[in-house]
Order: sequence, then C-alpha cells, then structure tokens
Amino acid sequence: MDSTEPQAKVSTLLLAWYDRHRRVLPWRALPGKKADPYRVWLSEIMLQQTTVQAVGPYFKDFLSRWPRVEDLAAAPLDEVLAAWAGLGYYARARNLHKAAKVVAEEMGGKFPDTAEGLRALPGVGPYTAGAIAAIAFDRPEAAMDANAERVVARLFAITAPLPGSKPEIIARGKGLVPQNRAGDFAQAMMDLGSAICTVKRPACGNCPLRALCAAEAQGIAENLPVKGPKTVRPIKRGAAFVVRDRKGAVLLIKRPEKGLLGGMLEPPLGPWTEKFPKPAEALKQAPFEADWKKLPGIVRHVFTHFELEIEAWVAEVKARPSSLWKDAPREILWVDVERLGAVALPTVMKKIITHAIEDEGPLFRKKG
Repeated sequence: MDSTEPQAKVSTLLLAWYDRHRRVLPWRALPGKKADPYRVWLSEIMLQQTTVQAVGPYFKDFLSRWPRVEDLAAAPLDEVLAAWAGLGYYARARNLHKAAKVVAEEMGGKFPDTAEGLRALPGVGPYTAGAIAAIAFDRPEAAMDANAERVVARLFAITAPLPGSKPEIIARGKGLVPQNRAGDFAQAMMDLGSAICTVKRPACGNCPLRALCAAEAQGIAENLPVKGPKTVRPIKRGAAFVVRDRKGAVLLIKRPEKGLLGGMLEPPLGPWTEKFPKPAEALKQAPFEADWKKLPGIVRHVFTHFELEIEAWVAEVKARPSSLWKDAPREILWVDVERLGAVALPTVMKKIITHAIEDEGPLFRKKG
C-alpha cells in the first residue's frame, strides 16, 4: 500500500470482509455481543506462542473449572499447572495465576480497560495488552500477532528482514487501527492472516485488501516478511530415572519454582550436558541405589532455545526408599499411573514416562 493511500479504506474493506467470514472461536463474542474481558485475557495468554487449534480444548477446560477470574485466583497453583500441562511455556501459567489474584483481590474482579493498565498485570506484555484492550474494551490499540505482522509487512512491502523490520511493521500496523470497531479490526487482521494471507501460498485472489497490497503488486507477497537467518539450537543430553513401587506408583519430584518448567513435576533427572553420561556416571546420578536398567532408544524434545535428548533408566522397588540423594528437592510424590494425567507434568516429562512404561497403554490422553 502506498503511503498516500487512505488508511481508512483498509479498515472499511477488512471489516466488511470480517463481517462475512469471521471465525467462530470459543473465546470470541458473537456478533453484536459484548466481549467478556476474562475470556479475552485467558485466551490471549494461552495463545502466546501457541496455535488456535492447540488452545481450544485447554480454554474450554479452564473455563469449565474456573468460569470466573475469582475462581481461577482461588485455585491452587498446582491444579492450574496440571490443567496447563501440554501447552508449554509454563511461566505463562504461573503468571496467569498471579494476574488472576491481582484482578480478583486488588481490582474487585474487574480487569483494567486500557493497554497501560493491562500491562501492569503479570504476564501481559505490549502485544497482549493491546489485544485485550482492543478486543475486550474496543480501545483503538493494535494487536500485532504474527498473522497481523505478516499482513502489514505485505501490505506495505516491507522488505527489510526480521527482527530489524519489526518496529516499522508495528508502527504501520498501529496507523491502520480505526477509532471505531478496533476490537473487530484486531480480530479481522488475525483471521485474514490465518485464512488468506498465509505464510505459504497466500490466497491473494480472495483477499479484500488485494488492490491496496504493495507486495501483491510487486509479486513478492509470499516472500514477506523476510526472516533473518535461523539460529542453530544447541543439543543437551542427560539421563532420567523412572522408578515404580510394587503398587505401580511412579516417583516424581517438583522442580524449583523459578526457571525452566518451574513448579512442574518430573521423574528424577541427571544434569543436562553436551554428552550422555556413561553408565557408571549415570548410576551415580540416580536418586538411590537400585537395579537400574537403561532402556534402548532416546526421548527427544525441542525447547525454544535448545533441543533435549534423554536416556531413560528404569527400576522397580518393593518398598519406597526413606531417603533420596542428598540434594533432593523437598517435595517428593509417588503418583499412581492412573493419576499421571491429572498432575502437573510437562510434555517432555510425559514423553519420558511413556517411553519408560510403554506397556501401560495410553497414559496421557489429549484434552477435549
């Protein structure tokens, strides 16, 4: 889009398209209905770095458990983490719980209605604050998620590579937001990027903004936005120790509240380094002496900044040991196999346990 093009035309065309093609989502208000700030906030936190398809079942589950922000605030953190397990980026769940307490206990159960006020809540950054302010309160704020950024980059043919081009993309996006129906505009940008202005093979022929799109005019739409060079993730390796007692319960320990997977449960783990520990070294890392056996195969998991490869060691004990290794965490649990799906186990730990006790069938069932 040329800089002289009336930007009001963008919102007019896009909103007309949205009125015909808007997605039906569990957190989205129906046409003519007022948005529920709690639902908008909950969905936006869940959608950070996660897809709509993945979030849907979790959102419905959370809403059935905790239909109001006061209910979520009153819930034990461990229950919230357990319900979140599988969505990843677990700091979001901890911040979700903290923010619920702030809103319920300090704000009378009402969310701030401005982007500035929303940013004061734990876990709410610039994008999330703008999205909630626009969608829940119709404030003229930009909600620049990946879909919206892609639409803007193509609309203005911004060819500078990311992340350097991000400030310009965001500034251009903010300039498009109308004073009226800002919430619908924000969701229209998301829907357009999801359905039409896709990463690969965008359906430019069906786009309501095609006549205004500079990238389409230049034949470079699919090439934008330009991504910077990919960073190579380092690989970390280690050993996990999955032990069961004679009743079949699995030994789990709680991770520290701060840091990666904070507050979540895991089987005992050795340190993560560049190489797998040799058998003698791995046995020293085990939580106690037992008839440990290393299983064939490796469990792999990809985190944002590194990849993890784990070798699983298994053992069965007749009696639960009275003490573990000296620096054992304070919180130690023995969890029946049938209850593993109800505790705060992150996906990587579910993979490890499933690998270790495959004969139990589907241990962890998908939500929904």
